[in-house]
Formats: sequence, C-alpha cells, structure tokens
Amino acid sequence: MKILCFGIAKDIVGASEIQAPSGAITSVEKLRRYLEDQFSEFKNISQYMVAINESYANDNQAIRATDHIAIIPPVSGG
Repeated sequence: MKILCFGIAKDIVGASEIQAPSGAITSVEKLRRYLEDQFSEFKNISQYMVAINESYANDNQAIRATDHIAIIPPVSGG
C-alpha cells in the first residue's frame, strides 16, 4: 500500500511516499497506529488528516489496498 506524505509528514518519514503492509492496515485508525509505531515523531503532531481517494477520512473509515492514501499535516500560513 502506497502512502503519500506531505509537509512535516514527509520530513518525518524521509520520503514523499512510503510502502505499508496493506493486510494489517484496514482502517484510518489502524493506519495512524502503524505510523506512530513505525515513526514515533507522528505522536508529536497534534493533528494530521488522512485523505483516501482525495477526500478527507475519519478514523472509522475503511482502507482498501487499492485506495490512494495521503497524510496531510496541519498547515499554517500568513
């Protein structure tokens, strides 16, 4: 399963995308746990959004191996 990473998420994982085991990640909640287990700095981000197929997803949303997934950290601007 390919996961796109933007902003600080990209800095944390050291790449613009990562591969994750699709069989173990079946929901957004499980994806968040996986990211925090593999990259502990995700625990320090107060909030980050997960997009599935270009739409924001809640923690209960299911993830299929064929979905397009992106991690979108909080942004600030001025």
